[in-house]
Amino acid sequence: MTSSDRSPILPASAAAPRSDSEVERLHDLILSSLDDDQADEVVSIPLAGKSTIADYLVIATGRSTRHVASMANKLAQKIKSETGQLVRIEGLATADWVLIDAGDVIVHLFRAEVRSFYNLERMWGFGDNTDSTN
Repeated sequence: MTSSDRSPILPASAAAPRSDSEVERLHDLILSSLDDDQADEVVSIPLAGKSTIADYLVIATGRSTRHVASMANKLAQKIKSETGQLVRIEGLATADWVLIDAGDVIVHLFRAEVRSFYNLERMWGFGDNTDSTN
């Protein structure tokens, strides 16, 4: 196989655009998965119209690195089984802060100390009230 025969591997954010209802289903799937896995302090920040990187930014806390890693792995599996989409995951090796790029929804999973240090809600909230789901 030559290099011209290979199709490029695109990050989730480079996938074909989704309809609004598909984005909402993905967002609901992510929130449901985090709820099932007993994530703490789940916050969803709508980014549509504010940023082109995603429609939602979801932030949640795990009780330990093992809990964070488990939530990330289960979430990636659920997204793949429900949508057929592969997601990109960064930070799984240490699991202090795991980023999951699901295209229209970006998920940040933290240990509590790391989350309070980076305080992404303040950075991405743009002064709006964020939608806390817990």
